[in-house]
Amino acid sequence: MFFTERIGRKKSLLLASLVVLIAWIAIALGDNIIYLFIARFGCGMAGNMAFVAAPMYLAEIADQKIRGFLSSIIFLMMLFGCLVVYCVGPFLPYYVPSVIGAAIAITELSIFSFMPESPYYLLYKNKPEEAKKSLAYFRSNRGVEKEIKEISDAIERQKTEKGRLQDLFAIKSNRKAIIIMTALNGGQNFCAIVIVMMNLHIILAEAGSIYMEDAYAGIVFAVIMLLSASIAAFQLDKYGRKMLLVTSAVLTGFCLFIIAIYFHLKYVGYDMLPISWIPIVAVMIYAASYKMGVGIVPIVITAEVFPAKMKSIGMTISDAMFVVWGIVSLQMYQWLVYYGLHVPFYLFAGCSIFLGVFTWLYIPETKGKTLEEIQFILKGEKYCEHPVTT
Repeated sequence: MFFTERIGRKKSLLLASLVVLIAWIAIALGDNIIYLFIARFGCGMAGNMAFVAAPMYLAEIADQKIRGFLSSIIFLMMLFGCLVVYCVGPFLPYYVPSVIGAAIAITELSIFSFMPESPYYLLYKNKPEEAKKSLAYFRSNRGVEKEIKEISDAIERQKTEKGRLQDLFAIKSNRKAIIIMTALNGGQNFCAIVIVMMNLHIILAEAGSIYMEDAYAGIVFAVIMLLSASIAAFQLDKYGRKMLLVTSAVLTGFCLFIIAIYFHLKYVGYDMLPISWIPIVAVMIYAASYKMGVGIVPIVITAEVFPAKMKSIGMTISDAMFVVWGIVSLQMYQWLVYYGLHVPFYLFAGCSIFLGVFTWLYIPETKGKTLEEIQFILKGEKYCEHPVTT
């Protein structure tokens, strides 16, 4: 949060890449576990910085017609990284993933250094000429005077909001934004993605599945997630965030419910070996269902619902909430699994359905809306392109 406001979105991303590069080098060359701990801590810090700065940067440079797709690229790249690790980790020496990670970080530092800063940030820092050049770079096919004026007016209006931490709860639009992000970040974790990814091989082994080796199950799982998220990314600006999120949450809940029933029947003594293919099919459909909405939409909405003055605070808190909900979901899993593997999956299935209902009833559609218009929607006010000032 501090760096995105002080040095900007672009420099924050470059700093995160530099830290990641150093961390990967330490992991590859370290001959002591202390180096690994420090490197992993650095990667975690840099990753959180990137997950705050990158959605802000993309949302602020993107045309509203393609903002959903561009914002979703962040998650697609994360899934691509998971796939690379699944493909490389089981078959090649331990240092190979580090070399690949370092190469990607060097590529980003080499290319992204030449990109302009966000026009929103530049206008916020009273640099109109630089902001105009930045916007012209991203809107090369048309004039930028009108859009610069709209962004400038929006920032001037949002600057009247003090941007204090308590304003997240005192101002109606910010309060609604933080409720939405609390639900989405909680929903992402309580749809069991971390549990499934960390325990994929255990789940399949417990099911008695004999249809796929562990290493290849992980690769297939990652491929399905990447393909599903890629397809969803192209649909975000066509069908909207809300429809994808509701559909994804309901299908995810259904898959988790199937897994829960399977393990429940096995727990009470039924012979499930003849249908041991069910968990692996359910898990793979789960991967596709989760990533088509629940796994990709929240990061898009995060960058859209907070005003300029509150964006850094709001997104930092959202990122922190994701970590906290992740810890809570893991602790719930470890506690409930004592009563049988089916018990936590019943809970996660119910949470997935609840997320779908909450989305349908509470979260507004942001597709095709400007960042300023979204603020009016969250306040429950009618948007006027040129509001009258007094």
